[in-house]
Amino acid sequence: MITINSIPDPLIECDFKNVYYPSDDSYLLVDYFRKNINDDLFDGIKLEEIEYVLDLGTGTGIIAIFFQLLRSFNPKFNSRIFASDILEESIICAKRNEILNKIKNKTIYFQSDLFKSFPESLRSKFNIIVFNPPYLPSSPLIKEALNKKSIDHSWEGGYKGIEILIDFLKELKEFLNLDKAHYIYYISSSRSNMGELEKKITDLRYKNEKLEKIHLFFEDIILNRLQYVKC
Repeated sequence: MITINSIPDPLIECDFKNVYYPSDDSYLLVDYFRKNINDDLFDGIKLEEIEYVLDLGTGTGIIAIFFQLLRSFNPKFNSRIFASDILEESIICAKRNEILNKIKNKTIYFQSDLFKSFPESLRSKFNIIVFNPPYLPSSPLIKEALNKKSIDHSWEGGYKGIEILIDFLKELKEFLNLDKAHYIYYISSSRSNMGELEKKITDLRYKNEKLEKIHLFFEDIILNRLQYVKC
């Protein structure tokens, strides 16, 4: 009998040098979802209540594909899965990996810088948003956006390592379904300015919970979960 714990990691191939290949942060997300989704609940939320799921910054598509594999064996998880990335190569790569995993034309893709190219019809829709952002501070070699190469989009989170996350938080509320239970999952690094990020999270009226972390060489990689706090 197939269970959530027996779903294998998605098969991933990538021929694009500018697309972020799954690493420890990617599998921190996959492993958390594998442990915290069961036949009835998505991390405590009833599966039937989750209608729209977004994998923002999808890269090779690993998170969106994992959710599609989950949908394939659990009829209660019947959400529409969306994925986006700033790079066209990522969208091409993710679609190829869907086919590799025997999934085709089920995920809806957008090439977009955060939410900028999302259609108006998706405002106030998403119950679950997953974002594995670029979270490291800029290299001194990157003086401005014009110096940024395509591969830099996968790791460079701004001068302090948090600027892209803050932009994400500012745009996020407009695309959340605040009438239902919702979660936002994101990855952060101890190398970025976490104190300033946490203050901004509070100022924007989100509640942040650190779920898990792993230590890698020179940093802690942290899996966080957000909820928007209404008045």
